[in-house]
Amino acid sequence: MTNQPTHAMQLRNESIFSHVITDFWQSSFQSSRILYADDLFTIAIDPDLSEDRRVVVLETVDGKVKAVLTPAMAAKAELTPQPELTAAIFRKKLSEAGIMLHGADYLFYFTEEDKRILEQEIVEADLRQLTAQDDAVFSAFQSAASEQDLDDAYVELDHWAVFGSFDQQHLVCAASMYPWEQSKFADIGVLTLAAHRGKGHARNVVRSISRYAYKQGYVPQYRCQLDNYASTSLAKAAGLTLFGKWEVISPVSTN
Repeated sequence: MTNQPTHAMQLRNESIFSHVITDFWQSSFQSSRILYADDLFTIAIDPDLSEDRRVVVLETVDGKVKAVLTPAMAAKAELTPQPELTAAIFRKKLSEAGIMLHGADYLFYFTEEDKRILEQEIVEADLRQLTAQDDAVFSAFQSAASEQDLDDAYVELDHWAVFGSFDQQHLVCAASMYPWEQSKFADIGVLTLAAHRGKGHARNVVRSISRYAYKQGYVPQYRCQLDNYASTSLAKAAGLTLFGKWEVISPVSTN
């Protein structure tokens, strides 16, 4: 018996998501210089990576791991062409070289089937897009949230798109989006006031702002830390499907 993903599983993972999603992530790890590649693990070298992206790792749910790093980082980790290399060995080499990765983010997207369902839904009556004219309403909403929740959610009225859910004319949940990484992805942040959680507000707001993003030609992207169980549960409740885990070099890494 083997725990490795089958070819059928890999094809299914690629086919259920939009080509915009799969093409973006495939192109992110393409390079004129492939240091190592097999069915499950690939390392690419790219001298044009930005300072805060000089090491990037993506592990998709089908078990494939792709990494891209600058020549300097590859040299620091003593990564050279070799007949056999695994993701575990790669991570060990990074650690031994003092190269630290930031805590991984889950990446969630709508499958093509779930996108079709989403686009046919009717907007909730107590939910709407927010504009600059909602400044007072939004300020009151922020004042009712904790500093930690505000920092974690990163929901701002001046973002590319903002939607809110109301309870008796009080804003109790908001989500905002902004274009991400020079891509056609719109990254989602969502915040629900503590007293109004578990009532479906966040689910409805995420679905409404995602429907808006699609109409504008963007693909909704939902990211959260692996240990943020409430956020992970919300992603699933909103109909999103896990695509994989994404890591970049830690901002505190001195290498």
